Amino acid sequence: MRTVKLGPDERGAALAQMAERELDVLVVGGGVVGAGTVLDAATRGLATGLVEARDYASGTSSRSSKLIHGGLRYLEMLDFGLVREALKERGLLTQKIAPHLVKPVPFLYPLQHKGWERVYAGTGVALYDVMALAKGHGRGMPGHRHLSKSHALREAPCLKKDSLVGALQYYDAQMDDARYVATLIRTAASYGAKVANRARVVGFLREGERVVGVRVHDLEQGGEFEVRARQVVNATGVWTDETQAMVGERGQFHVRASKGIHLVVPRDRIHSSTGLILRTEKSVLFVIPWGRHWIVGTTDTDWDLDKAHPAASSADIDYLLEHVNSVLAVPLTRDDVEGVYAGLRPLLAGESEATSKLSREHTVAHPVPGLVVVAGGKYTTYRVMAKDAVDAAVHGLDQRVADCVTEDVRLLGAEGYAALWNGRARTAQETGLHVVRIEHLLNRFGSLAQELYELIARDSSLGEPLTGAEDYLRAEVVYAASHEGARHLDDVLTRRTRISIETFDRGTRCARECAELMAGVLGWDKDQVEREVEHYAARVAAERESQQQPDDQTADAARLGAPDIVPL
Repeated sequence: MRTVKLGPDERGAALAQMAERELDVLVVGGGVVGAGTVLDAATRGLATGLVEARDYASGTSSRSSKLIHGGLRYLEMLDFGLVREALKERGLLTQKIAPHLVKPVPFLYPLQHKGWERVYAGTGVALYDVMALAKGHGRGMPGHRHLSKSHALREAPCLKKDSLVGALQYYDAQMDDARYVATLIRTAASYGAKVANRARVVGFLREGERVVGVRVHDLEQGGEFEVRARQVVNATGVWTDETQAMVGERGQFHVRASKGIHLVVPRDRIHSSTGLILRTEKSVLFVIPWGRHWIVGTTDTDWDLDKAHPAASSADIDYLLEHVNSVLAVPLTRDDVEGVYAGLRPLLAGESEATSKLSREHTVAHPVPGLVVVAGGKYTTYRVMAKDAVDAAVHGLDQRVADCVTEDVRLLGAEGYAALWNGRARTAQETGLHVVRIEHLLNRFGSLAQELYELIARDSSLGEPLTGAEDYLRAEVVYAASHEGARHLDDVLTRRTRISIETFDRGTRCARECAELMAGVLGWDKDQVEREVEHYAARVAAERESQQQPDDQTADAARLGAPDIVPL
């Protein structure tokens, strides 16, 4: 396998090749399920393509809680099948498929009642661990443990002394969701898939009842063209119903959007060596370690407004602060909040009106010949969803196709990661970078970090940190545009890095520096640099304004004050 770049030339070539010859499988949608599907199809030897209307992971797949987990609360719903499936996937991701991107993370569950609660919750956590170990998928993940009140307070001194009588601690896993998708996409391209972002499907091609392809609008270069495929997979998440409407087929199920918002606060605002999981009246609340920060989330409310830019209202933020402060000795305030983000869960509509009760199972359907629809599910089980979608597509191909192999396909950067991690001190000496920088790059790129070292060797200024976002090197911005498909400043500050939620200025201080670094790769002139910076500043201003609004309707209206960027 040859590692492929996803720069501007490669994007143009991919679009041209998709227009020139019929594909076996075309995937519509570049979130985690679409990315997983294109990798699955490509590794079965199929001629495969993917088009994404905006940026990879720009919807739900960059706005999650960033957890790879079995869904401990689904045990309480007696959904053992979903938990078992998710725990298997968690094990595969941490041990084999992407150990450089998916890491164990501890959580403390404070107990508030003596006796029965420890037995009840302890039984659930023990079952969770047993289910993970049953097929060997719990290796490398520490088991749960029971803590006394004093021990729990040593682990998490941030907790009010009267907020617990003891605690349980267990482990799950976490990743940078947008980075994971970018790596999936690039891995698929390296196995021969043709991929392009900012390529919007505007219609489906039909021959009689059969779907035979799509019409695509190139949002970067302009113009429309046709991509023909023997099977088209609709993997558009919360946009599933809208995509189906283009075919004239509603399909056999309906996807509802549930909004979840998260707050990002500096690490020093919560004194703890472990994450926290708290029960609320509606769901659960996580406090998740995130580098030099914490992520606090999430909410779970029905959303039927703009799906491209779901907005967090002032009421959403107050809800999270109120609930997390109920157990913190030193409460968080609005001034502590560095970043806020909102995402939409694609839930299969069920009998319950409460979104927290809707199914997290996924569904695959074949509504008309030539078209497969995959929807629902959760991030952790993306690979299973992708397998099921390709299996359904294969039924429509008049040929023998290999079985799914993605259980054994490592993502780019995974091979050699452990050895490179062990040798990080030597790499620091060889490159002149601090060992902390080497660790940062290895945990974001794995063995592909070598490509960034080469950029820095050619231009030492790229080894310097970004002004106002010192966790990231200038080389990462150049690499995002030259190797990872970033087309606009927003792509880099929001998804290839997480500067937009990890700095109090939301990335506005380093925006111009980043745009100028990207300009050299993407051929921007001064006017385009200026437009990118102005657009990003307007986006941040609109998000800040939306977060001051009292409800969803006013927050949505404020956020839509900053339109998407359109190239000249």
